[in-house]
Amino acid sequence: MTPVLNPMMLGATSAFGDIPKSALVAYVHYLSFMLCFAALALERILLKPSPDRNEAITIVAIDVIYGLAGLALLGSGILRVLYFGQGSDFYTNNPLFWIKISIFIVVGLLSLYPTITYILWIIPIRNGELPKVTSNLVARLRLILNIELVGFALVPFFATLMARGIGLP
Repeated sequence: MTPVLNPMMLGATSAFGDIPKSALVAYVHYLSFMLCFAALALERILLKPSPDRNEAITIVAIDVIYGLAGLALLGSGILRVLYFGQGSDFYTNNPLFWIKISIFIVVGLLSLYPTITYILWIIPIRNGELPKVTSNLVARLRLILNIELVGFALVPFFATLMARGIGLP
């Protein structure tokens, strides 16, 4: 006898049709996380004093990818909490969830400085000039990027703990 597939056992929220949506939202969530981390790592690697025009444009483009991936990460995370995950109570009643969210917010706030810096690079680039990137600016940006990378590395740690029910009352 063939067992009957119960969609609720597979994590569907209400009907079998939600499983592909749930999988897609989870995939977008994981992919956007990886893109964020990769973009930050690339910015960190490529950042140097006095970049040439192509290097500066590349860093600006990578930061745009980081920003878009960050928005996708946030949006897919909200969808997972509200519709496709374990239920909002599972998340909101767990202090580890709030630590994870706090880290995400701190990383997002820290990213404002590099992003604004890169946006300001567009002005000289459009005028056919190079942005003024000093060793001090590079050191400051690298420090921020390093902190962001550590923060992003901690997020899956807390997610892993949460998935095992750690932190629940």
